[in-house]
Amino acid sequence: MSRILVIDDELSMREVLEMYFMAEGHEVLTAADGLEGQEVMDREVVDLVITDLRMPRAGGLEVLAHARAHHPHLPVIMMTAFASTETALEAMKTGAYDYFTKPFKLDEIHVVVAKALERQRLVEENRSLREALAGRQRIGGLIGRSRPMMQVFELIHRVARTRTNILILGESGTGKELVARAIHEHSERAAAPFLVINCAAIPENLLESELFGHKRGTFTGATADKVGMFRAADTGTLFLDEIGEMPMNMQVKLLRVLQERKVKAVGDLREIPVDVRVIAATNRDLKAEVQAGNFREDLYYRLNVIGLDLPPLRERPADIPLLAMHFLHKYAAEFDKRHLTEIEPAAMQHLLRYPFSGNVRELENIIERAVALEDGRRIRVSALPDAVSGESTPAPFAEQGAAPVAAPTPQQIQPGFDLDQTLADFERRLIEQALSQTGGRKTDAAHLLGISFRSFRYRLKKLELDDDEG
Repeated sequence: MSRILVIDDELSMREVLEMYFMAEGHEVLTAADGLEGQEVMDREVVDLVITDLRMPRAGGLEVLAHARAHHPHLPVIMMTAFASTETALEAMKTGAYDYFTKPFKLDEIHVVVAKALERQRLVEENRSLREALAGRQRIGGLIGRSRPMMQVFELIHRVARTRTNILILGESGTGKELVARAIHEHSERAAAPFLVINCAAIPENLLESELFGHKRGTFTGATADKVGMFRAADTGTLFLDEIGEMPMNMQVKLLRVLQERKVKAVGDLREIPVDVRVIAATNRDLKAEVQAGNFREDLYYRLNVIGLDLPPLRERPADIPLLAMHFLHKYAAEFDKRHLTEIEPAAMQHLLRYPFSGNVRELENIIERAVALEDGRRIRVSALPDAVSGESTPAPFAEQGAAPVAAPTPQQIQPGFDLDQTLADFERRLIEQALSQTGGRKTDAAHLLGISFRSFRYRLKKLELDDDEG
């Protein structure tokens, strides 16, 4: 079954073609003029466009030009009641697959459409074959050969062709930013900027300025105009990481920008149009956050036009050997240990059995550690952390390979015992080990401890730990 877009300003013509192609087993989308048709092309994945030549607002040649610019592999067939050599040649020269004149016979359309769809099928097959020969086990920085990752790769290819907003869901360390980059790099916006902002890492009073910009003198410290991420990413992609942490008042402002496609800098009266594709990500259950009143329902549906769920590493163990070898080659080169080229079978078996609560990021840290410790040509079991090799049971929040945090016990209580200081020390050690396990990423450490990022920053400041933004 193929998806066919029919564009014609005559309702009767749209209905006739819709009924005919549906009877042929195809899915049919319709548009009443060229501008609406362009919007459908940008929003939906279609296999063929059939468009009238002369229509109000935008005609068939404009539809064709839009398709060539934004969907170069999409075949377009022209219809016209004003047959002439000039218009036919113009349409064919600018990339139309074929054309036919009104009135027409449905069996004539059948032949032309069948040939166009067959050509489109061959183009897609050849493209898929080239991708397979180039290595289907990798897209950008994403690596995998398991069935769940193959489904993710396929979805990336499909959604990259659209302009719709995307919401990526997945646990910390699964590679949500890598997915966003892959979508951008395989889209028509690949030559434009790809910008990233972590909504949890920016203080609430600065987030609006970071996203939308500000005018000079608007507030203390605003010594110059600031463009903001939306305008800086114009014609490109903006990745909003940790969107579930965005304050409610900022959710309202973001929703307006997504609806109007215009931004207004802090302290400015003007609204400036922007063309930005938004990809958001979170490890939170946003549906539950909506029900709890912590996230706007209208913003959730605006962001979640296309949803993409990243599976945790424990659900795709077939990817562990591939990822482990990738990280081995990466760090062997970085540490000038190019003779280190293998992982012994026993060590690989331990990796395959390990649950990886930290997902791919944790696996990378384990292999980096092993490469640093090994001097031979292969990674042995002895180079793995105890929690992976089975020498000890991993403790919550403990860095792999580090001693677990021991909680105060009643046997330790003596006269003069200071409860507040003991709890502060215990809290400090938990935070330090969470930071160690996440490689210093404060946002991930906060999620690991089950608290909000702002609460985490408050605790860092209270315990006089380093509180650099990040």
